[in-house]
Amino acid sequence: MQESISLASGYGNFTVPPAAAKAAIRLIEAGPLPAGDAAGLPELREALAQRYAPSVTASQVVVTPGAKSALFALFKTLLRPQDEVLLPLPNWFGFGELIERAGGVVRALPLSPESNFALTPEILEAALTPSTRILLLSNPNNPTGRVYSHQELAALLQVTQRFPGLYVVSDEIYDLITFGPQPVPSLLDFADPHERHVVVNGFSKSLALIGWGVGYLVAPAAIAAACAAWQYATSVAVPAPNQHAALAATHAAPAIAAGLLAQLQPTRALLLAGLAALPLVPPTQPEGTYYVFPDFRAYLNPKLPAAEAAAELVASFREAGVLVVDGTSCGAPGFMRISYAVPESSLREAVARIARVLEQRRS
Repeated sequence: MQESISLASGYGNFTVPPAAAKAAIRLIEAGPLPAGDAAGLPELREALAQRYAPSVTASQVVVTPGAKSALFALFKTLLRPQDEVLLPLPNWFGFGELIERAGGVVRALPLSPESNFALTPEILEAALTPSTRILLLSNPNNPTGRVYSHQELAALLQVTQRFPGLYVVSDEIYDLITFGPQPVPSLLDFADPHERHVVVNGFSKSLALIGWGVGYLVAPAAIAAACAAWQYATSVAVPAPNQHAALAATHAAPAIAAGLLAQLQPTRALLLAGLAALPLVPPTQPEGTYYVFPDFRAYLNPKLPAAEAAAELVASFREAGVLVVDGTSCGAPGFMRISYAVPESSLREAVARIARVLEQRRS
């Protein structure tokens, strides 16, 4: 039986940045580890605030045990019973459970692949209701790799500012993994007159600290303090060596991200070329993340419901030895999230296997 190749992982095949590893080791070798403040190492909070200066201060930053923890702390802090979170789809499959476990209600907003999943001001305004407490964005988007431009975000925020009780939460964990002509804009680049903008980020995607469990949120100071209090009551501070590694990675962020982009360029080109050669698969050119989200709807069994047909296609890839993420879990049956943050030889073989499966289905 041939060995399976996973293109489904959310983590890249990245090595730990040497500066981060050395910073953690220095602290461990220096003696007993310090007990940490629940909100995070002050030096790290200040360094993260400087990423968004002059609009952010260290009092607005909370360091968390991963980005999931940041999201959950936010949802527990902001959501009241039966509050709705407006979630444009496709989006990361993990958001829904976090929202529901925090007591909120997910309200899906499916976007059209024909418009490259554009969220327009008109679509947004029509979807907002008095029960909408949070608009949840991800930029770059996981799974599509789509980047919302500065102009697009500005237009959306003109709508949200007419709803002073609405919070906008932006998951920006892939912000430095971008192949577009411009940097990925942050929600924190924009004016926030009602103090309702919140960003979540972390170190496992764009800065290669996989398995170190360091994330953070940036919020208005009162919300940040409430999230820090939640973390103090329910968890522990991120271990000091991990925070010192994150501090070193923050200082070296441009160089680390440039190295990851250089590593990803060959596999990105390989996967895009392989998908472009497949009949009936529309072209795609994602700007951000290390995923491609191709449209395989032409290969679904038309006699089955879309989600069931998508599951069947994913199973056929699995039987051929390729693991992918079923787009149904992200709100887009018939699409598949495929990672190219894998060794080039593995990706080349996986693309060949996918092509053989689709050829068999066509014939």
